[in-house]
Amino acid sequence: MAGLLLLAAPVHAQQMPPAIVSVQTLKPGPLPVVNELPGRVAATRMAEVRPRVGGIVVSRIFEQGSQIKEGDVLYKIDPAPFAVRVASAEATLARAEAARQNAEDQMHRAAALRERKVTAGVDLENATTTLAQAEADVSIARAALQEAQLNLGYTDVTAPISGVVGRALVTEGALVNAQNDIMATIHQLDPVYVDVTQSSSDLFALRRARDAGTLVMATPDEARVELVFDDGSEYAHSGKLLFSEASVDSTTGQITLRAEFPNPDGDLLPGLYVRARIEQAVRQNALTIPQMAVQRDQAGRAYVYVMKDADTVERRDVRLGQTSDNSWLVEDGLQAGDKVVVAGAQKLHPDAKVVAEPVEAASAKAEAGADAGNGAETAADAPAAKADEAAATPAPASDKAKAAQQG
Repeated sequence: MAGLLLLAAPVHAQQMPPAIVSVQTLKPGPLPVVNELPGRVAATRMAEVRPRVGGIVVSRIFEQGSQIKEGDVLYKIDPAPFAVRVASAEATLARAEAARQNAEDQMHRAAALRERKVTAGVDLENATTTLAQAEADVSIARAALQEAQLNLGYTDVTAPISGVVGRALVTEGALVNAQNDIMATIHQLDPVYVDVTQSSSDLFALRRARDAGTLVMATPDEARVELVFDDGSEYAHSGKLLFSEASVDSTTGQITLRAEFPNPDGDLLPGLYVRARIEQAVRQNALTIPQMAVQRDQAGRAYVYVMKDADTVERRDVRLGQTSDNSWLVEDGLQAGDKVVVAGAQKLHPDAKVVAEPVEAASAKAEAGADAGNGAETAADAPAAKADEAAATPAPASDKAKAAQQG
């Protein structure tokens, strides 16, 4: 009978203790506005090597794909015809100078005769005119000689800039025409440009936010740019933003921004596709929350749990913005001073009772627990080590004898 009474007695469910959660108090602060944009690498300088004089190519001096310096000789064009022209120009100049000397002597003779009134004044005037013509002929001959010497020097085709020379586009024995044929191409690859494109609507939205006072736009000198390759790896060197185009592409609605990056190892090649992370502005008084604090309902809406009072939480729907360092930017739904549940939010429900701890205190407690666990393992290992040592120690001789007698 007593057993039946015990079975009939109501069983009270054991009440679960309140969950221990860590909370973070929201404080506003500056947050960089970073946009990841597609871009292409371009050489800072590109030059097409063209001959200045026409002729037959007799030799190629450079190694294809090598680093060259401005002024290095790349090709040699047959200099023989141009050497002949130099010799002809030198002879023409010598004849012009001899004619000038003769005209000068005739002018002096006519002047002396005029002083003695032996000849008429017209003879002196003719001599002076002849001397002037002879001096002009000397100038013309000297200019022709300089031109011939320049053309002879142009038979050495040199590099107009320093950089990496590409493949040879002509070979020995080829006939090249002045200013028409491309013999090679040189790219200057340190530093390099990265041309990125951004939607005009995004850029105008940033400028409107700047005008509203919520953003401070970064100047080109302050804007830091990072590169990301296709495989997700980051480029080792950061760059700087140079400028943005003053016009919008009518076909795509994009605005081009140009950044400059050092390229000491030659990893960035012209035409390479990259993604650039550009710090275009700073959001003042921004609120951020850790990503682990954000929950999603079945409809995909983001929400967090916030302390309603000292030991009770409430659900708060939030609108999130960009991510930065494992944190979400809060666009709407929270305000400064709110205490958001960071760790332990997965097991909560609205109006749940909790024991709240600051994130810093929870982290310190976790570290202390880890250190204590390591110490306990060390202490627990000590008796086992002593037992192993005792087992390994040989027994005294008397004990062995007693054991033998008993056996």
